[in-house]
Parts: sequence; structure tokens; C-alpha cells
Amino acid sequence: MRLPALLVAAVVALSALAGCSSDEPARPGVVTVGLQEPGTLLPADVDDQAGRFVTGALWTPLADYDPATGKLTPRAAAAITSTDRVTWTVTLRPGLKFHDGTPVTAQSYVDTWQAIAGENWEATPVLTKSLRAKQITAPDATTIRLVLDRPSSQVPAWLSAPGLVPMPASVLASHDWNGFARHPVGDGPFRLADDWAPGTGGTLVRVTPAEGKATEVDLRVGDPVEQYDAVRDGSLDLVTSVAGERHEAMHTDFADRHTTWPLPEAGYLVFPMADPRFADAAVRHAFALAVDRSALEAGPLAHQVDPAHALLPPADAPGERTGTCRPCSFDAAAAKSLLGQSAFTGPTTVYFDPGAGQWTRPLATGVATALGVAVTAAQRPNGRVTGPSTVDLNLASASPADLLSALASASGYSDAGFEQDLTAAESAATTAEAGQLYRVAENQLLRDLPVAPLWTGHGHAVWSPRLHDVTAAAFSGIDLAKLSV
Repeated sequence: MRLPALLVAAVVALSALAGCSSDEPARPGVVTVGLQEPGTLLPADVDDQAGRFVTGALWTPLADYDPATGKLTPRAAAAITSTDRVTWTVTLRPGLKFHDGTPVTAQSYVDTWQAIAGENWEATPVLTKSLRAKQITAPDATTIRLVLDRPSSQVPAWLSAPGLVPMPASVLASHDWNGFARHPVGDGPFRLADDWAPGTGGTLVRVTPAEGKATEVDLRVGDPVEQYDAVRDGSLDLVTSVAGERHEAMHTDFADRHTTWPLPEAGYLVFPMADPRFADAAVRHAFALAVDRSALEAGPLAHQVDPAHALLPPADAPGERTGTCRPCSFDAAAAKSLLGQSAFTGPTTVYFDPGAGQWTRPLATGVATALGVAVTAAQRPNGRVTGPSTVDLNLASASPADLLSALASASGYSDAGFEQDLTAAESAATTAEAGQLYRVAENQLLRDLPVAPLWTGHGHAVWSPRLHDVTAAAFSGIDLAKLSV
């Protein structure tokens, strides 16, 4: 009599599976979204794609800034203006509110920025090293006034940084940052219904209903491969990342329902300028030409990046680069010849930070093969290193000034002409002029090559036929507020 019992169990199991299948009707206005676990939901400390995606739905930035055109699109701010590029005025839109019902005022921003400046968060350098305002005040509820220590054209880019969004007075008084990250209270188009559940996700509810738009978003943390298959099979509406093993299939499975966009992430090979073995620019160019970026992209980086074609990544670049980036090319013969003309002798080590070993080790092996010298890879020790290092940077703002300065600092590069170019770009009268001068500074770094560009990050998304108007931006990813259902 065991067979009928097994049959009954099988029928029950199949029935349960059917309840989770693609035949289950979608709830009107509800969108299901797959994502990876965010590192944090404290907006000023976010440095990953999933975190930017969720906080981008919970907050509205002061403005959106496009580094390619210099165009500023006001969001929470009605205007960001200056007559001398030293004193800047931010005028907020009236009636802004946090999800707890308290008003968003100019003082909310002033107090939040003071808190950020005092912490070691991802957005802290935007205030302390980039903006460097001598004074930030709130003359009235809708006006923020900033006085800088020098003229700067980059203020709109810095103030548009997603990490500089305001926090309510309750958390600014309690300093319970961990508690706030579990249930963040923003001022954006969606609010978080309950505490974020690590490993599971959370539910976003639209604050102001809009016809044809999602009223609720069910965020589900999970494996990207399984989530991709769930979208393909109809049991999930959208997945915000595509694993490398599904990258090629994406173009046929979702021919007109996939997109990619640049992320504010980039990888570099940083040379120790103080090391006599790398003092010769020919040595640095030889190492740059010995890196097969396409092999890294298709191999250990699993199609999550693009091979670099410039020093400045697309998410941070002031327009298209004119001319080619020779150090971005792979040319093993030229690399070996160039190194042979120098006094360089091996062996050497390429160092990496935790988490970057999976692509730095193949990089070192490829460079060794191309150059014909012994090159190994090792995790970066404490203290000074005696060889090149790989770094992957997450950009906190769309200003090229931040990245160019960071790259020079990372390598110990110092040049009066380069510093003059950065100063001239920052104080330029127009965004077009500033963009040209930042490209001049970029070209100098590519000539002297204290760092070699390797790759730039990009995001992927695929979605079901019931979704429309799927758009994405570098710093926020898929824009849930614009989704049509």
C-alpha cells in the first residue's frame, strides 16, 4: 500500500510547485524584482550596485548630473546656482517630506552633511576632500548656502552625489546608523514597508500613486542565475544583474527586453612611482600593453565589465574621448620589445586587495607570458609594496576631478602641470571648458602612466513582457519610479 501514498505525496508536491509557477497571475500593480544582497542601505555609505538601486528608490537626490554634457536636471532642488563659483545657492522644492511625515528642509541637508563629514563613509570625501566648503548654512527652510575655499565649477556634480541625500532628524539625533540601515527613511518615490530582511529582501510601496506605474515592488534577494531563469520562465518580473554564464543567452532569451548601463566602477593597474624599477615610463607602458583586457572580461570578470578604452570611465567622463588610448591596448610583441629597451629586470609581484585575487592572478600570469619575466600575484600586505597593484574604485560622484586626483594620489604621482590642469578645469567658467581641461589632464596621465586603465563596470537587467519603460542610470541603476506595468 506504499505506492498510493507516494503518488499522493507526488501530487501534493506538484500542486505546491504549480502554485509558484509562471501560471500564477501577477498581482495588479505589483512588480517582483530580483537583486543581490546590498552591502548597506545607509545612503552615505553605499558602494555597490544593489545598494545604489534600493536607496535610489528610497531617496530623491538634489539633482541628476550628466558628466558627458554637463547637464543638470533638478530633482529635490529647484535650482543650484552661483554667480562667482565660490558662493553657491541651492533652492529646494517646497513641500518635501520624509516617509515618516516630517519635513525635508535646508537644515536637514546641513545637519546630514555635518554627520557625513564626521564619519568615515563612502560619501565623506565628497564633502571633506572635494567640496571643501568653508561654510554651509540654511538661511531659510528652502535655501542652502555654501561658501567654498576657491572657485569651482564641479559643485553641481558633487551635490548630485547619491550619498548626500538627507536623513531625518530622528536618526541624526540618535546616531543609530545600523538601525537606520535596517529600516531607512528617505524622501523618494518609494518607502520601505518593513525592516529589510537580509538574505530575503523587502517591499517598496509607492508614496504617491501614478497611473500605469508600479504601486508596490517586491524585492527578492537571491542567486542571479536562478533569478534570470525565473524571469525567463515568467515567475519574476525583473532581475537587476545577469551572471556571466547567462550573458550570451541574454541576447536571445530577451532580445528586446534587456539593457546594459555604465556603473561608477573601474579597475586600474597602479604603478609604484617611488620604486626605481618603475621610474621609467617605458616600463609602465610595457606592463600596460601586456594586459589582455578582453581575456579578463570574458574570463575571471565574467562579462560584468568592459575593457577600458580611456582613463575616465563612461560614468565619469566629460563627453567622448577623441583619439585612441594606446595603453589600453593589448600588444604582447610591442610590450616585450619596449621592456627589452629598458633596464627592467624581474621578478616582480602584482598586489591586490581582498576580493580581487580572482582576476589579478590571471592578469599577472598573462603579463608574465607577454613580457617573458617572472610576475606573480599576492594579496597586498600592510605597509609599502614593491610592485604594481590592482585597484577597483567605486566612484562617489560624477565629477572627473575626484577620480583623477585619486588615481594620482594612489600611485604617488606628482606633477605641477597636471595639478595646474586640474585647478584650471575646476575653476573653468563653463562645463564645456571644464570637460576639455579634464581631458587634457587625463591625456597627461596616459602619457606618464602612473596608472593603467583596465576595465569599467556595467550593469545588466532583463525583464518580463508585462514591464515597459525600463531605464537605468549610472549611479542608481534601474529607475523603479518610471516602470510601467
